[in-house]
Amino acid sequence: MRFATYNVEWFDALFDNKGRLQRDGQWSARHNVTRGQQSDALGTVFTAMDADAVMVIEAPDTNSKRSTTKALVNFSETYDLRTREVVTGFVNTTQQEIALLYDPDVLTVSHTPKGGEDGPAPRFDGVLHIDLDIDATKDAVTFSKPPLEVHARTTQGRNLHLIGAHLKSKAPHGARNRDEVMQMAIANRRKQLAQAIWLRRRVDDLVSSGGSVIVMGDLNDGPGLDEYEDLFGRSSVEIVLGQGDTALFDPHADTALSGRLAGRPSTARFFLPRPDRFLQALLDYIMVSKDLRARQGEWRIWHPFDDPKCWSDPVLRDALLLASDHFPVTLDIDL
Repeated sequence: MRFATYNVEWFDALFDNKGRLQRDGQWSARHNVTRGQQSDALGTVFTAMDADAVMVIEAPDTNSKRSTTKALVNFSETYDLRTREVVTGFVNTTQQEIALLYDPDVLTVSHTPKGGEDGPAPRFDGVLHIDLDIDATKDAVTFSKPPLEVHARTTQGRNLHLIGAHLKSKAPHGARNRDEVMQMAIANRRKQLAQAIWLRRRVDDLVSSGGSVIVMGDLNDGPGLDEYEDLFGRSSVEIVLGQGDTALFDPHADTALSGRLAGRPSTARFFLPRPDRFLQALLDYIMVSKDLRARQGEWRIWHPFDDPKCWSDPVLRDALLLASDHFPVTLDIDL
């Protein structure tokens, strides 16, 4: 089976309030890309991936007028994708939902949120009380984008627990000077680490009870990505990966953690006006529990410049660059 995670930048802006895809010459929310160009590029990428299930990060919005499910089903029908059914979890107010687009012929999927209100891992739409700044006072932490926890069953009867996550960004948006940049970056990192701890506790619960777990999505973090990481000792990625019998594994994270001088994979490419260049970062992951790691799956980052197959296909290469500022990550695994 092939599982994928894909952060699609401003996916929501490609649909009207009835969930209809707008394949026209109007500008998309991506810089210098039309809605038609981005839509068709995404159709090319999803078709090339041909995944059994795609965890869509920054999926189209759900609110009183819009529907994530309706938009993604229309997208699937437009490009004749076999991933034609959708499961969503707790909606949020950011216009960036988390949804699983999947092939119902190979998977049965349902949203299965769990967690104790007063336990170490509340349900993802709840509140985690944790001391973020070692002042003996617990802070109340919530997810701006609650992770999507689903139970999936293959046609062969294999049960899987999938968690789609989009942790809080560390970027100091709105800061007006260097002091505010530092204050906001540290505060955002504290909250992000708390979300990572929350997610890790839920993984502990699932793996300890014998579950096969896959965590996938955009963790907005990776080892060595900013100077404030040393203040806290570990990145969010390391926290979610965990240790011991309940540890998860992702080969790209493992490579990045192996040393500062190691060649680092990347899953995202952002343009920085200053100093007028592109920044690449490893932000997107597919982490698996030990029982699934033993099945020796194959991970792949669909990077248009780093992956030889993507590079050698000009149509796919251009589509990946037009579709989003993130690139898909896939896992092929024999279940």
